[in-house]
Amino acid sequence: KQWYQRRVAITAGEVVMDDLREPCPYRITDDCGGAFTMGCLGGAVFSAIKGFRLAPPGIKSRLTGMTTSVKVKAPVLGGNFGTWGLTFAACDCTLIYLRNKEDHWNSITAGAATGGLLSIRSGPQAAVTSAIIGGVLLAMIEGISIALTRIGAEQFKPVMPTLPDAA
Repeated sequence: KQWYQRRVAITAGEVVMDDLREPCPYRITDDCGGAFTMGCLGGAVFSAIKGFRLAPPGIKSRLTGMTTSVKVKAPVLGGNFGTWGLTFAACDCTLIYLRNKEDHWNSITAGAATGGLLSIRSGPQAAVTSAIIGGVLLAMIEGISIALTRIGAEQFKPVMPTLPDAA
């Protein structure tokens, strides 16, 4: 479908996702790049603030500390976010292929799998804990997404016009 044909249809109280995202092979690189960019930008903002605050007094030394902190820490956080995005998208696409269905359960399960996979080196207890946290976070995100979609759809429901009284 073309970009102008993408939509979200609401039928019988159920949200049906229809071509809102890239198809699966391209979704993996799209999510990885988007997560890397988001991590770099967020890391730049927070490390700039921290570098400015922790630098010695004086505007020149504070600006130097800020730029050094951004150069060192922002790419690391971007890489961590990119890794998470890559793993999440790969799990999501795998679930779409296995279940032959694209719904919110795929994202929730992919979030749990991503949390578990990325912390498996810390041991089984840490992997299970991270998987639970990842699943709960994605369930909250998907729940909010469903709620916002339903609230947004309320404004497009037809309203019965009121006629003025003839008396």
